[in-house]
Amino acid sequence: MKTYAIMCLGCKVNTYEAQSISDSLKQKGLVEVSPKEFADVYCIFTCAVTNAAESKSRKKINQAIRQNPKAIICVVGCLVQIKVDELNQNSGIDILVGSSGKDKIVDLILNYEKDEVKINHVENVRDNIEFDNLKIESFNHQTRAFLKVQDGCNQFCSYCIIPYARGKERSLNPDEVIKSAKILAVNHHEIVLAGIHTGRYGAEYNVSLAKLIEMILDECKDLKRIRISSIEISEISDELLMLMKNNPRIAKHLHIPLQSGNNKTLKDMNRPYTTEMFTNRINEIRAIIKDISISTDLIVGFPNETDNDFEITCDYLKAINFSFIHCFPYSVKTNTVAEKMSNHVSEIDKKKRAKIVGEISQQLNYCYQTSFISKDVEVIIESCHDNQSFGHSSEYLPITLNQVYKQNQIVEVNCTHYINDKLFAKEK
Repeated sequence: MKTYAIMCLGCKVNTYEAQSISDSLKQKGLVEVSPKEFADVYCIFTCAVTNAAESKSRKKINQAIRQNPKAIICVVGCLVQIKVDELNQNSGIDILVGSSGKDKIVDLILNYEKDEVKINHVENVRDNIEFDNLKIESFNHQTRAFLKVQDGCNQFCSYCIIPYARGKERSLNPDEVIKSAKILAVNHHEIVLAGIHTGRYGAEYNVSLAKLIEMILDECKDLKRIRISSIEISEISDELLMLMKNNPRIAKHLHIPLQSGNNKTLKDMNRPYTTEMFTNRINEIRAIIKDISISTDLIVGFPNETDNDFEITCDYLKAINFSFIHCFPYSVKTNTVAEKMSNHVSEIDKKKRAKIVGEISQQLNYCYQTSFISKDVEVIIESCHDNQSFGHSSEYLPITLNQVYKQNQIVEVNCTHYINDKLFAKEK
C-alpha cells in the first residue's frame, strides 16, 4: 500500500473531512495521486443531497473499482449512511463508513490491509453520537481554508434527507476549534467556518457562533479574514451582526438559504419563516452593514409549485436584490415527506425554471459587482496567470488585477471597471 487517491463530492464539510483524511494518510507514508490515476487506496466521500449527487457518487465508486480492482476501496459519508445495505452488496467496496466515525478511517484502512475482511462501520446517527474531531493543517496551498465546526441537522425540511444522513446536531468543542484555527492561520489568510447548520453552533457548550468567532479572532491575531459558509435567516443574531459591523476581519458576506419566495411553498417545505419575516431581517442586516453581500440558495419545481407560484418567487428574488443565487431543481428523495406529495413538477419545467432563475442571478450579480466601481476593497490574492492576479474581497467579489502579486498577499484596491464578466481593480 503506497499510493492513495481522494474523490470528494458535495459540500464544504465533505471537503474538510476529505482533506483531513488525506493529511492522515500522508502521515502514514502514503503518496497522494490524482483520482484518475492507478492507486492502492481510493477514498470516496459521497453526497446524497440530490439524485444527481447520488448518481455522481456511484460513478466515482465504479471509476475507482475499474481503475484498480485490487485497490482498497473506502466509501464514506451521506450516501453510505442512507444506502448502506445496497452498497454493502457491492463486492468491489471494501470499507463502508457512514456519517460518524470518520476519525477512524485511516485505522480501518490499515486493518483491512492486514485482514482483508470487509468492514461496515455505519452507526445510527440519530443517537447521541460525538463530533468527529478531524485534524487538519493546511488546504493544499490554497489561500482559503475550511474549518468544520458543526455537523448534523434537526430541522427536517420536507424535501431534505440530510437529517437522516448526517444525524443530530453536534458541535466541535470551542477549545478544539481554536487549536485548529491557530494551525490553519499559519498557512491561510482566510478561514471559512463550515457546518451542516453552522448558525446552530455550540448549544451543548453554551457558546454562540458569534462568541466563537470573537474567540477565534482574539486568539488568532495573524488571521486576516473569517467567513461563515452558510447561515439560516433565523440564526443571524444581533450579536453576530454587531460583531460583523465592528470587526473588519469578518467577511461582509452572508449566504442565507431562501429556498422559495412564495409562502405557500415555504410552508410545504416546512421552512421556519415567511417571506415577510425574511424581508424584514434582510432589511435590518443591510441597515447595520453597508454594502454587505447577501447570496442565497433556491429550489425550483417543488411539488405543488404552480407557474404563478414561481412567478411570485421570481418577483421576490428581484425585490430582495441578492448578490447571487445558487439554484437547484427539486430532486425527489426517498423517505422524505415531499416524496409523497401530489402534483410533482415535470423535469422539463424544472429545467426551464432553473434557467430563468440563473438569468436573474446573472443580472443581480452584475448589478452588485458594478455597484463597487470607484469603491475600495481588500483582496487576498489567490492565483496569478497571464500577468494578472485574481482574488476575492471580503464581500466575496471576484477581483482581477492587471499586475502580478504573490499568492496570499493582501492588497488594498480600488475597483475601476467591469468588462467581459470581470470586475477589475488597481492597487491604491
